[in-house]
Amino acid sequence: MRVLGVDPGLTRCGLGVVDGAPRGGRDVSYVAVDVVRTTADAPLATRLYELGAVVERWIGTFEPDVVAVERVFSQHNVRTVMGTAQASGVVALLAARAGLPVAFHTPSEVKAAVTGEGRAGKQQVTAMVTRLLGMSEAPRPADAADALALAICHCWRAPMLDRMAQARERSAELARRHRSRLAAAAQQASGRRGGPAEVQR
Repeated sequence: MRVLGVDPGLTRCGLGVVDGAPRGGRDVSYVAVDVVRTTADAPLATRLYELGAVVERWIGTFEPDVVAVERVFSQHNVRTVMGTAQASGVVALLAARAGLPVAFHTPSEVKAAVTGEGRAGKQQVTAMVTRLLGMSEAPRPADAADALALAICHCWRAPMLDRMAQARERSAELARRHRSRLAAAAQQASGRRGGPAEVQR
């Protein structure tokens, strides 16, 4: 499975591609990483267009199976949150247009998957990403390491998420069958109660 990890942002957007081991193994290998930068004083539409053009090119070049994006969460800086959300929307749109599934992971999920600690700092995440991918140099800036961490996180969480989805589907199917049996039993009971009354009339 090849995953394109995206750490969304308008000023800096991290992109990282990782190959996961077949059948959900823990081995991961580095493919590519970069950071897309846009000018802060450029019009918003221009910045989103520039970001989208690079993401679209990466999707076409590396042909990922899935795109993993950091889930936007509340911050004190509303402007930063808005920019992150807008960048995430562009990425999700381009992935959907390419027919790719999009998975969203929270920062704590990514940190826990990569370091074992949901509150790990950026230096710890970068160090673990460098080690896990066998890179000779640490990816810089932190946005690059975060994008690779997202891709690694999805490689490891995807099998569990698939099992959970299958379990939900089985549970829903069992619930549908149970409701169907209850409805059939209620209909039969109603028929038995109504039969004698019809004979008397």
